[in-house]
Amino acid sequence: MTLTPQSARRYEEKLLEQKRLLEQAMLTAVEQGRETTADDTQDIADQAVLSYQKELLFSQGTTGHQQLTLVRQALNRVQDGSYGECVQCGTEIGAKRLEALPWTPRCIDCQEKIENGEIEDPVRAA
Repeated sequence: MTLTPQSARRYEEKLLEQKRLLEQAMLTAVEQGRETTADDTQDIADQAVLSYQKELLFSQGTTGHQQLTLVRQALNRVQDGSYGECVQCGTEIGAKRLEALPWTPRCIDCQEKIENGEIEDPVRAA
């Protein structure tokens, strides 16, 4: 699946849109986190809900940051011409996988090996 300039541009547009959405979602989460403040008059149940909300916002922010990093790396690969190649083994990433996850850095085989613990994820090892 060699990318044509048109398909590379289409993926780049998808990635730029995803980047914009993630940045907006992260800004919203930060704003919500700032609005979520403890009130001394809250009872223990209200404090528990507040704590849960803060933890959820933190989790969303972490996940969003990880995905944003993947999107930025994919955009870099579009620019350097290596987009669509697995960063692990160098084979082409399937078109269906790129359509579903345009920011994916790996082919399905390498991703499965990482998830099964057969190979180490270099991103998590760092």
